Amino acid sequence: MTSSVCERYVAAMVLSGVGDALGYKNGEWEFCHSGETIYAEVLKLNDVENIQVKLPGWMVSDDTVMHLATGEALVNSSKDNVREDIFVSIATSYKLCMREMAGRAPGITCINGAHQLKPLRKDGYRIPFNPRGGGCGGAMRSMCIGLRYPRPENLEDLIAVSIESGRMTHNNPVGYLGSLASALFTSYAIQERPLNSWGRGLLDCLPLAMKYIESTNHCVQESKDTWSYFVTAWENYLKSRGIADGKSDVVFPQTYGFKERDKFVKKVSYDGFGGASGHDAPMIAYDALLGAGDNWKELCYRSMFHGGDSDSTGVIAACCFGALYGFKNVPSANHMHVEFRQRLEDVGNQLYQLAYPQE
Repeated sequence: MTSSVCERYVAAMVLSGVGDALGYKNGEWEFCHSGETIYAEVLKLNDVENIQVKLPGWMVSDDTVMHLATGEALVNSSKDNVREDIFVSIATSYKLCMREMAGRAPGITCINGAHQLKPLRKDGYRIPFNPRGGGCGGAMRSMCIGLRYPRPENLEDLIAVSIESGRMTHNNPVGYLGSLASALFTSYAIQERPLNSWGRGLLDCLPLAMKYIESTNHCVQESKDTWSYFVTAWENYLKSRGIADGKSDVVFPQTYGFKERDKFVKKVSYDGFGGASGHDAPMIAYDALLGAGDNWKELCYRSMFHGGDSDSTGVIAACCFGALYGFKNVPSANHMHVEFRQRLEDVGNQLYQLAYPQE
């Protein structure tokens, strides 16, 4: 049975929390550098389908706290779709959510960025350019923006809101273009756009992203000077998978187990810890979706159990999986009692109502 669009919205939000919790494992797996070691521990738990994702053993990380902050801010401000109001609402939500971070390993860049936000002042949702702001903190929390703006005709709003939300803490193209990528891919999932076209779609969107940056008159030259890293990384990745044209079938190595995937995750990373940056967190999540199809268990193996920033890649991949397939093939043990489930479900429903008001 095909899931309804509303069910896919709920699944996207709920499973994002599951992907985060599984990849994080209360901090144990996020900071483990061996996918094979994690897999051995998964088997000791009688494999993925038997893991009861619930407190206290499986809390969500800062990723879900900030993703919820984004989604709830969109719900609270989006009815009239006034961009300035949306930006102020998101900035306010990011500051407030820092109170929920105990034990969730928030990144220093997110903490410092949120501290700099002054949402009650004019343009107070903007912070200075950060040469070191290329982390994944924007990418891990922006998928719900794609749920709010799911249609091709919503693209301008998706670009504006994802970029501004990303650079509220990560004012660097590597950071805020990661936010754009996660939002864009989630919108593609709702559109049921062929997976092999997503990466090409992202590259085609980047000139529009630069146009938006120019229109804001905020850190334009700094962005231009550091723009190429993200672009080149994605061009190289798409070529390596044979999908640079957005039409061809994806090509994976003949042998591609945990050891090989750990090498891939490290290779595409900025400094060896795959998924920790804005370019590679959505890239690794996308790679997992390409390899797993509608197989939830395989998606977990590829996006949540590797020797990199596994909660950040897991939160993105699982959200897109839910947006594509709903709860298809997902064991109830994995999602029924995930932390913040009701809030996640509520945001999914509310974003659906905002995106599809007549249905």
